[in-house]
Amino acid sequence: MNPAVPVEAAHWVYLAGVAVIVLTMVLRANVVVPSIVATFCVALAWTGSPISALGSIFNASFVAAKELFNIFLVIALMTALLNALKTLQSDIRMVEPFRAVMKNGHTAYFVLAGITYAISLFFWPTPAVPLVSAVLLPAAIAAGLPPLAGAVAIAIAGQGMALSSDYVIGVAPGISAKAAGAVASVVADRALVLSLITGSVALLIGYFSLRGQIVPASNALLARWQAQSSSNTPAVESAGTFDKAELARGTSRDAPLLSAAQISSALGADAGRVMWSKVFAVVTPLAFMAVITAMVLPKVMTSMPDLKGGAAATLVGGMAAMLMMLATLAAEGPRKMLDTSAEHITDGFVFAFKAMGSVLPIAGFFFIGAGETSGAILGVADGLKPPHLLFELIQSAQHLIPKSHAFVAFGVLLVGMITGIDGSGFAGLPLTGTLSGALAPAAGMQAETLAAVGQMGAVWTGGGTLIAWSSLIAVAGFARVPVLDAVRALLMPVLSGLVVATICAVVFWS
Repeated sequence: MNPAVPVEAAHWVYLAGVAVIVLTMVLRANVVVPSIVATFCVALAWTGSPISALGSIFNASFVAAKELFNIFLVIALMTALLNALKTLQSDIRMVEPFRAVMKNGHTAYFVLAGITYAISLFFWPTPAVPLVSAVLLPAAIAAGLPPLAGAVAIAIAGQGMALSSDYVIGVAPGISAKAAGAVASVVADRALVLSLITGSVALLIGYFSLRGQIVPASNALLARWQAQSSSNTPAVESAGTFDKAELARGTSRDAPLLSAAQISSALGADAGRVMWSKVFAVVTPLAFMAVITAMVLPKVMTSMPDLKGGAAATLVGGMAAMLMMLATLAAEGPRKMLDTSAEHITDGFVFAFKAMGSVLPIAGFFFIGAGETSGAILGVADGLKPPHLLFELIQSAQHLIPKSHAFVAFGVLLVGMITGIDGSGFAGLPLTGTLSGALAPAAGMQAETLAAVGQMGAVWTGGGTLIAWSSLIAVAGFARVPVLDAVRALLMPVLSGLVVATICAVVFWS
């Protein structure tokens, strides 16, 4: 250990807490209780006061809530918009036209991936999977694409590529950046690039490994697939840190999916609703394309003012709220719209906190390791220096860390993948973020780069591409293929993509 950096009892207790939480994740158990207990123990070791330690349990979640509430708000507003679009069936109309593009299994593979990515980027993969699986997957199978290849394309594009960057909603980069003490927009940009690299490599390897199973188009293929048992659709695993069944319930629909023609027939008595259903199927993607353009253009045109801080998230949330109200107005009329819009927002907040609420005590524990937030959690008086527990631990062992950017980057990637073993994807982000912020100065790298790399490892592993008990179960269920077959088909493509992306991160951002 470096004698210049004093390592006290609180440091060792914090390190032990991290180890226990990681072990709990590996065992696929929920880490909320270990995080709360570890928070109490660290605070007790630092303050020596049981009363202060009890207060730190509340303070940790409260600080995490203040730091991350903008994320919860965006989730709530995007969910409210999705529910409003479901009322008009506009979400189905957005997807339906792409059926005509699927002339053969080869094009179907990439169309499935592209549409899944686009929807998942804005609404997360959970609603994208049943939507794409119900509307586009049957057409892809009739075009000659084997169901396993369809599952691979959907998982890589949705659970992997879109969720690991989470560029629009911003949950993942927001958590990573807060924990690392980094700039959220930079983490988001680098995570987007790394996710595209990983996804492109994985999609191509997956395509070439399965292309031999693609056969000529035939409706008999669809009839045979539909005759298979669908008893495992979609039993979403609830083990681990986040309740994936809740994620599925929160964005599910009460009525079965209809085709565009069936929607028009069902709404035929109300020509206005049919018209507005079509209008919002066009307006919604155009509106968010405008938001994406506003987020990206300042990065390529330096003359344009950049969106500072959380401006990108506010733009996404504001657009979602406005579209939700307009869609509800079109569906319900001016009087009923007032009540229904409020219900959509309430349902969005309920979903956001049910799906992501458990991240608060987890993030609260890891925030103790960062000096920017530890003072508020431990009750350090103004004017006194708060502890930087993880940073000081890294400093004390700095002489043991190899002076290799590649070693550090792959180490953070591996930690992220280990934390993803519980099948949640986001549970490990407070750890990889905090570790990135502490390792970056010692390794001579930017914290944003390491945070993005760790985010790739955690989300690609636990988000639903490499773990059989993650939401990959839903993808396999809809495709009617064994989930272990999907894991085997995804293993080498995804691992290869993660390796290539990490190497690119080291080469371009060291």
